[in-house]
This record gives sequence, C-alpha cells and structure tokens, in this order.
Amino acid sequence: MNIGHEVLELKQQGNKFFSQRSYEEAISCYTKALLKNDKVTTIYTNRALCYLKLELWDRVLRDCKLALEIDKMMTKAHFFMGQALTELEKYDEAITSYTTAIESAKARKEHFGDDLHQALRRTKKKKLHKEEEKRMSEEIELQTLLTKLLIDDLERKKNQEPSDDEVVEIDKHNEDLEAKYTKYLDTLNHLFAELDDRRKKREVPDYLCGKISFEIMKDPVITPSGVTYERSDLEEHLQRVGHFDPLTRVPLKREKLIPNLAMKEVIEHFMENNPWAEYY
Repeated sequence: MNIGHEVLELKQQGNKFFSQRSYEEAISCYTKALLKNDKVTTIYTNRALCYLKLELWDRVLRDCKLALEIDKMMTKAHFFMGQALTELEKYDEAITSYTTAIESAKARKEHFGDDLHQALRRTKKKKLHKEEEKRMSEEIELQTLLTKLLIDDLERKKNQEPSDDEVVEIDKHNEDLEAKYTKYLDTLNHLFAELDDRRKKREVPDYLCGKISFEIMKDPVITPSGVTYERSDLEEHLQRVGHFDPLTRVPLKREKLIPNLAMKEVIEHFMENNPWAEYY
C-alpha cells in the first residue's frame, strides 16, 4: 500500500520519537500523518501503543477500533485492545480480544512468540483473582450474618419464659443452651476456615499444563520421546517452527503423536473437582 511520502516520513519521525520514549511527540507525528491519510492501520496501532505507555486506556481503545474498522482482524489492534480492557478490569472483553488476536496471528502466520498467550493467561488470572476477592467478601458477610443469627437466637431462647407445667432450673437451662450454640458456632467457623484453606491451596500442578503455552491441556498427546504436550500447541510448532520435539529436539512428525488418555483422564478429574481452574 502506497501511503504517500509525507505520511511515511511522519510515521518514521513518530517511530523515532517512540524509540526515545517521547510518546507525546510521537503521538503528534502519528496524528499529523493520519490527518493526511486516515486509512493506514499501522499508524493507528502505533499511536495506540503510545497511549498504552501513557496509560490512556480509552484512547487506546479508540485507536484500536479505528484500525479494526479498516482491518477487522488486525492482530496488533486486538492485542493492544486486550491490554487496555484488562487495565479497565473489563476482563471478559479483554479475553475475547486476546483470543481473536491469537486466531488472527495464527491465520496470518505472524510471530508474536508467547506474548499473546502470556497476556491472555495474565488476564484470566486477574479475572479469577477479582472473582475470588468478591467471593471472599460475600463469604465473610455470610459468616457474619449467620453468626449474628445464631447469637440472636440463643438470646431469644434464654429470655423465653418456661411454661407453668415445666420445672426448669434457669441457670442449667441457659448453660445447656450456651453449650449447644457454642457448638453450632464452632462448627460454622470450622466450615468457613476449611473453605478458606481450600482457596489458599488453589494451584494447578505443572504436569497438567502444556510445555509450550503453559495452559491446562485439553487434548494431551505424547511423543516418541515420552514428552506430553497439548496437541494444538505441538501441531502448530511442527507446522510453523519445524518437525522436531520442542524439548528433546528429536525429529518428529505429526502422525507419531499418540493421545495420552491417562493424562486426559487425570485432567478431567481435576477440572471436575476444581471448576475455578477453567480460568487459570
């Protein structure tokens, strides 16, 4: 695409300012370039990257959207949009942007290393952390409410007048009630302590994660070298990098991959008992 000599010159000046971390000057150059030609997607994403550095998230989103109006599958636009959305704590939208960026990079055979997958994992973890904080707050509120209800119920029963046909020793009656409700409260606190302990131990074992993307495997396969990988990650490696085992470097062809059914069963069992791991 011939963007014009003057536009190219302004873009190059902007790139120079960016490399010097003079982001506002770079933005000025990119803006002038876009005033002369507003159809150059890379200038929008260059300016969006400057806004990322300046933490101006709404402006990042604006430029990415403008770029996507021209090229709806532009990888960098989806990537930068995902970063801005993550900072705005719009995690579901960010995950969608990163996923689209990964699909676009794969379709266009663009090389981003593990940057896209790492960004997606970080956002999923942030989403999980935020949900955990909310859940913890709700559980503390619930525990406080239940404790109050038990204490109020104890006081109500202690203040009840015994019926005329019952011979009741008030002190013994209250003592029994307090012992009973103390047991209730101990049980309640123990249940919430167990819940808190299980939450603190939330961790995915390394052997359940692929050795390329480091995400929990869904379709594990084993190579002749005895190494287990996520099938899609390994097939992409074979197609884009070379026909060899990523770890052992031993020659490897796709037809040599064998489904690791035992590992798949272990993963499925883990996921059933740890639904939070879906967002790990």
